[in-house]
Amino acid sequence: MSSTEQSLLDLTDKETREKLSLWDRRPDASAPLTEKQTDSVLEIRAAAETLSVPSELPIEDLGSLSSRSLQSPFTAAVPASTEDVLLRGFQMLEIECNRIETAQQFFSWFAKLQANMDQDESSKYRQTRDELNCYQEQCDAILKDVSAALEQLESLQKQYLFVSNKTGTLHEACEQLLKEQAELVDLAESIQQKLSYFNELEHINTKLNSPTLSVNSEGFIPMLSKLDDCIEYVSSHPNFKDYPVYLAKFKQCLSKAMHFMKVHIVNTMQNLTSQLTKRDPMGLPNADNAFTLYYVKFRAAAPKVRSLIEQIEQRAQKIPEYHQLLDEVHQCYLDQREQLLSPSITSTITELTNQNSKDHCALVRSGCAFMVHVCQDEHQLYNEFFCKPTPKLDELLEKLCLSLYDVLRPLIIHIIHLETLSELCGILKNEMLEDHVCNNACQLGAFDAVVKQMLEDVQERLVYRTHIYIQTDITGYNPAPGDLAYPEKLEMMERIAQSLKEEQMKQVSQEAVFSDVQLEDSDGRRNSNAGNVEASRLQTSISPADLHGMWYPTVRRTLVCLSKLYRCIDRAVFQGLSQEALSACIQSLLKASDIILKNKTQIDGQLFLIKHLLIMREQIAPFHTDFAIKEISLDLKKTRDAAFKILNPKAVPKFFRLNSHNAILEFLLEGTPEIKEHYIDSKKDVDRHLKFSCEQFIQQQTRIFVGNLEEFLTKAAALKTTAVQGGPTYSLSQQPWAQPAKINDIVMATYRVMKSKLPSTLQSMSLYLANRDTEFILFKPVRNNIQQVFQRLHALLQEEYNGEDLQIIACPSMEQINLLLSVNK
Repeated sequence: MSSTEQSLLDLTDKETREKLSLWDRRPDASAPLTEKQTDSVLEIRAAAETLSVPSELPIEDLGSLSSRSLQSPFTAAVPASTEDVLLRGFQMLEIECNRIETAQQFFSWFAKLQANMDQDESSKYRQTRDELNCYQEQCDAILKDVSAALEQLESLQKQYLFVSNKTGTLHEACEQLLKEQAELVDLAESIQQKLSYFNELEHINTKLNSPTLSVNSEGFIPMLSKLDDCIEYVSSHPNFKDYPVYLAKFKQCLSKAMHFMKVHIVNTMQNLTSQLTKRDPMGLPNADNAFTLYYVKFRAAAPKVRSLIEQIEQRAQKIPEYHQLLDEVHQCYLDQREQLLSPSITSTITELTNQNSKDHCALVRSGCAFMVHVCQDEHQLYNEFFCKPTPKLDELLEKLCLSLYDVLRPLIIHIIHLETLSELCGILKNEMLEDHVCNNACQLGAFDAVVKQMLEDVQERLVYRTHIYIQTDITGYNPAPGDLAYPEKLEMMERIAQSLKEEQMKQVSQEAVFSDVQLEDSDGRRNSNAGNVEASRLQTSISPADLHGMWYPTVRRTLVCLSKLYRCIDRAVFQGLSQEALSACIQSLLKASDIILKNKTQIDGQLFLIKHLLIMREQIAPFHTDFAIKEISLDLKKTRDAAFKILNPKAVPKFFRLNSHNAILEFLLEGTPEIKEHYIDSKKDVDRHLKFSCEQFIQQQTRIFVGNLEEFLTKAAALKTTAVQGGPTYSLSQQPWAQPAKINDIVMATYRVMKSKLPSTLQSMSLYLANRDTEFILFKPVRNNIQQVFQRLHALLQEEYNGEDLQIIACPSMEQINLLLSVNK
């Protein structure tokens, strides 16, 4: 190898190394390696660092190797002698036959060796370069083919774009044509649809003018629907040409169609009425048969016109013409019903009046029941023809119900008995309004109004008669001798009750003896008889004073009157009447008590009043109402004083004063009458009179029993008071009226009176009051007063008298007095 070639080789290797360095130069690498490739290069480099030691290396150089180089396999078998090592090295270097004797030979051999080494070292790189050159040639061929393909593709793309543009233009043109076609079709359909409404005019006119047209035919109702649609469409488009002309023609067709319907419906109803009327020209049919016939015939004819009426009702809310037609149909129907029903209802009410001329309650009950059936039947018949209600039906029914009201009102205003009026109120309020009307308010609205008016008339009459009854039978009542026969009538009734009780006791004893020999199967009958006897015993145990028949007539009348009024009239009216009735009853009791007190004894008059006031308070308690009423009065006292003041001659100069002291101005300001309100409570009035009567009774009985002792104690207290206030000293025992013998006479007389009159007093209380608790409550203050008087007497005697005087006086001890009171309790 020459030096030139060697230099070229070195240059080529250098360029190769430089070019190779460009492959992975950063940041602008010609052939950047991936991470995986980089890792592979690093692994190769690491493996190259551990190359084995060449076998031809002299042995002297072994010592300079690192520990890593000694791991070569050649180091494992080091020759035994240096000569063997050198010999083998020369053999490998191919100089074992050639001797090097001169420096030129050495340099020649060394250059040859170096050239071989370089050639061996770069042979793999040359091989790699040759492979890369081959790859490059192949890549250039591929790039050339790709460039040719791209040119073909670009040509195809240009041709495709040209064809695509042509196709898009054609498609858009087709779409535009289709759109225009659709618009034309829609326009044609729209025109045809709009023209269809106008074209229907001739068709509808033809049908309406046809001599064979019938409102019951299948095509009539669809024709009405089409006519309504046409009118609605034309009306909603006033901008169309000939709008008024076509609208008028359609309206004319509508009028003609409605006329046909009206004629058919009216003729049907009038024919029914004429048929039913011809059956009875006199107009006075039998009530049951007539009503049955009236309803059966109309119900049978209802399906003939119901479909047409339904069509009218459906359109009445939207079209005024149909609404007017519906009103006319309603009026025609109601007129025909009134023409049929009025004579029959009048004759039926007249017949009921004749049948119940003496029984007003039966007349009202039967008449109202009849009208209830009429109202319900009319509503049911109306629903057979119509679907929607009308207020005209209630007006007709109210007019028919007024025929009953016109008959009953003259009778009501001439009724004088409170029982009849109160029963009528119960019938109208409970049976009619609460039972019938509340359960069927929809169908009985007209009947409800008439019954309420009738109830108001009955209540007004009841209030008026109650005022008269209170004035005549309570306030103006003149008692008969038997009404004031107290206590005789009570004693007589007690004797009768006692005799009945004795007879029952005998009957019970006889039955008890007889029951001992009866069979066992008679137990049920014996129990029944025992129950009856027990009931009779309870009945006879009632005091005669508690029997209604034994009450004073005004009390009985007042309570009966209030009981009848309580559920018949309004609460406010009842409060006023109850106050008036109770006040009148109290006055009549006071009057009767005074008469009994004069004719009999004072205790009889007082117990009579107390007993009846207790009865009144007990009987008015169940009335859940306020017996207080407000009265308004006009107080003219200030007006009178101001009038006297202005009429005084001294006030004449003040007429012309121009200040606040003007007489006329003072009269206007000071003379204004006052309005005063005060409440009257009749229930509290009863309690007040009862309390006053009880207090009078207690005071009177105390005065009867210990009146003398109270006078004596009063004198002694007055004498003692005089001495305390500075008068002369006294000795009570030295007074003529206070000597022991005198006191003994007073005490003994008082004791005898108590012993003799106390049983009769308690017996009278038991006879009148007939209640142990009431007797105890009423007599307890009397007993307490008696005990207090004797306690005061004992205290006075112990203070003023000595033992000898006390023996002379012989005053009963408190134990004796209590024993006397307890024995007669």
